Amino acid sequence: MGLFTELLLLPLAPVRGVLWVTEQMAEAADQELRDPGVVRARLVALNEALEAGEIGVEEFEREEEKLLDLLEQRQAAPRAYVN
Repeated sequence: MGLFTELLLLPLAPVRGVLWVTEQMAEAADQELRDPGVVRARLVALNEALEAGEIGVEEFEREEEKLLDLLEQRQAAPRAYVN
């Protein structure tokens, strides 16, 4: 049944490949957004925007809370074993 199934699904191989690439890209983007260094850089930029008067205090606090939550989630999550 495995060979027969593979032959039937062969025309869908390009679609499955595109889906796999899309999933990999989404995972990489998510990891980059949650990277502590990137989050800290975003916090610095947020502070600079507040000091320059580009954003208000409410927006600053809202965004800061989101970024700090990302940092806390990253620290609370167990690190994956890297071989």
